[in-house]
Amino acid sequence: MSLGAVAITGAAGRIGSVVRRALRSEVNRLVLLDHVPLRAETANEETHVVDLRDAAAMESPLSGTDAVLHLGGLPDEAPLPDLLDTNVLGTHNVLEAARRAGTARVVLASSNRVTGFYPNAHRTGPLEPVRPDGLYGVSKVAIEALGRLYSDKFGLSVICLRIGSFEDAPTEPRHLATWLSPRDAVGYVRAALIAPPSTRFATVYAVSGNTRRFWELPEESVLAYTPVDDAEQHADRIAGAHVPADPSAPQAGPYALPEFTLKHIRP
Repeated sequence: MSLGAVAITGAAGRIGSVVRRALRSEVNRLVLLDHVPLRAETANEETHVVDLRDAAAMESPLSGTDAVLHLGGLPDEAPLPDLLDTNVLGTHNVLEAARRAGTARVVLASSNRVTGFYPNAHRTGPLEPVRPDGLYGVSKVAIEALGRLYSDKFGLSVICLRIGSFEDAPTEPRHLATWLSPRDAVGYVRAALIAPPSTRFATVYAVSGNTRRFWELPEESVLAYTPVDDAEQHADRIAGAHVPADPSAPQAGPYALPEFTLKHIRP
């Protein structure tokens, strides 16, 4: 089954590059957007250099697309004005361009960091109140709210993926709970792109099927994907993997420390 015409923002990034390679044979047209130049590698690819903050520049590339995977933005903690400018305003521009283009489905890259202050012992579900672990997490809370608004008010079908620790393999003890393998990342994206139109809005944790995970996996009625990888298979190669995690410590680990955010707050 063809996925039709799919646009990817942040296509030059780590996740964007993996998804691009996986989906190019499944689409009629793959529209690749980033702030750095990209080269089309197949006949069905087209590339655009765009700044997410430029609303007008977003409109033409999304014309005729069936779905948008929005991965672009600042990927970690930063000063709040920068996060608001790139992540929040940039997401608004993507959603508005999709609305104007008549694009049916928008998949937003959210983050597990929207709930980073829940304790390790808590199995967190997507419907629980947000507890962001920093300013980056706050920006992702805002993009989820924008997605909900555009779904409720304008009828877009929006799916938010709260992405885990995307790595080729887990490299630290926290990853044993939070790892998202490249194979599972593609699986979640594909499932979000092909979810039925009746899915008006959904938020799910995109995480591999890790034995130690903190987060609920999506119900099939919400997103029909079951992850296949488990970080536990790599535990023997990770220093400290066999030391029990503090059940009361935040799931965010070092991201929850005050100094992680304080260095980004301008005096």
